[in-house]
Amino acid sequence: MNQTPELGQIVKVLRGSDPGKYAVIIALLDSRFVLIADGDKRRFDSPKKKNLLHLQLQTTISSEVVGSLMDTGRVTNGKLRFAIAKFVENLKAEAHEKGE
Repeated sequence: MNQTPELGQIVKVLRGSDPGKYAVIIALLDSRFVLIADGDKRRFDSPKKKNLLHLQLQTTISSEVVGSLMDTGRVTNGKLRFAIAKFVENLKAEAHEKGE
């Protein structure tokens, strides 16, 4: 699955200190690296630089995060936490509908 990462995109961390955790892309560094933050352990002001090979890009892109980054160049940690919580909520709802 080789998608192009986008600002505000939700990612699942596959390798590193938080495998299985979700985060949001807050900056694209180059073709291999992005900065991610989750608003909790990884705040906007100290994001984690991650190799794209260690991330699973999700199809969800948070318009709130993108809008905030475009308007002010930053995003609040609360907004990051909210975007991830909303995404996880939707995942659970989908799994529930499928009967998993």
